[in-house]
Amino acid sequence: MVVSGASARKAAAMFNIGNIIGIAVPVPLGLLWLGISMVVYAMNRHHPNPRVGHYTQQAAYRFYGITGFFVAAGAFIPRGDWQLYALAWAGAAAILVPWSLIDLARIRRETWEDVTIDEEQPS
Repeated sequence: MVVSGASARKAAAMFNIGNIIGIAVPVPLGLLWLGISMVVYAMNRHHPNPRVGHYTQQAAYRFYGITGFFVAAGAFIPRGDWQLYALAWAGAAAILVPWSLIDLARIRRETWEDVTIDEEQPS
């Protein structure tokens, strides 16, 4: 079986694209992305092309680290102070979006080769 380079490039970009969409529209897409991202991570972290796993892991570290920090920090925001929540969201977006765009540019510039997978025959 052959995994095409184009397929690997799309898989490597998937988590970063999800990060951008999830932070751009936090309700409801951000909440959905929080759950969907775990599935995307599980699918792509051990991809036959190791570069896909690397890009997926780096995007996941950024997403979970930043959202975790702002969720913990949000616990100290007084109830009803939507301006501080909006400021926290803007801070998360200011960190996550440029970093994801830089990764997407790296993924696009990289040469993606086809990977052949040897299928073992069941005995």
